[in-house]
Amino acid sequence: MKRQVTGIINGAIAAASYGTNPLFGLPLYSGGIGVNSVLFYRYAIAVGIYYLWLKFHKKVSLKLTMAEFWPLLFLGLFFSLSSLTLFMAFKYIEAGIACTILFIYPVLVAILMWLFFKEKMTKTVISSIILTSIGIVLLYKGKPNMDLNLQGVGLVLLSAILYALYIIGVKNIKTVKHIKSDKLSFYVMLFGLLVYIFNLKFCTELQIIDKPWLWLCAIALALFPTIISLETITISIKLIGSTKTAILGALEPLTAIFFGVLFFHEHLTLRIITGVILILTGVILIVTRKNHPKSEIITNTATK
Repeated sequence: MKRQVTGIINGAIAAASYGTNPLFGLPLYSGGIGVNSVLFYRYAIAVGIYYLWLKFHKKVSLKLTMAEFWPLLFLGLFFSLSSLTLFMAFKYIEAGIACTILFIYPVLVAILMWLFFKEKMTKTVISSIILTSIGIVLLYKGKPNMDLNLQGVGLVLLSAILYALYIIGVKNIKTVKHIKSDKLSFYVMLFGLLVYIFNLKFCTELQIIDKPWLWLCAIALALFPTIISLETITISIKLIGSTKTAILGALEPLTAIFFGVLFFHEHLTLRIITGVILILTGVILIVTRKNHPKSEIITNTATK
């Protein structure tokens, strides 16, 4: 029971922190910083902070075997490319609708786990996905008569697929399941950073941040949707599985609602309240669902 509660709490924290991506990323965009430079700062700062934390505070060994290297490299690339495609989509469609479309990833996780790992697709899981999906759609506040840009939609769908593959990989790749969560998170961020070093031609095209406010946004981007989100989602996946963790991702847009009401004086309409209730109902369904060992994927005790 303690394991279940810990996994759920970490999954909720992961969802809420990952939902701050637009909050800290869009100001950097508005400040003229390009996608690859924004994400370079995000990952580079995160790697630096996390390395110091693990090395000098937790004193964690970061030695890597060759058997661990390749799976972690691919997981890092999946996670990083998921960030890249989502941030690229912000240029073509509104952040609100991009994050709404991104929520297809729990559906993808559930389907892939059912198809390839024989995880039972129960009525509870299906009901939870339907309720949370409807709730997400109700939360979206788009501009009237606004057409969807197909390139933007395609980028978000690709982001969702990559994120789903990352979540599934953490739980089901044999060599990864036994890696401590903090070590796993560090290498995912480190290998993810390689994407932006390459895209920026080994940093020769890196844009320099020259405003204190934008530096604060970059640091917040490294802390909340990167270090905290990655750390807690790894714990959650290892404790309660890929599908439950993915469905807890429905809490991500509630982060946007919270900040909107708290800092931007947005109003809670009946539609938004209904959406919130549906999301919370769907999440409650999945977190109170009883585990059936024969139909569930392995639940090892390795923690993040």
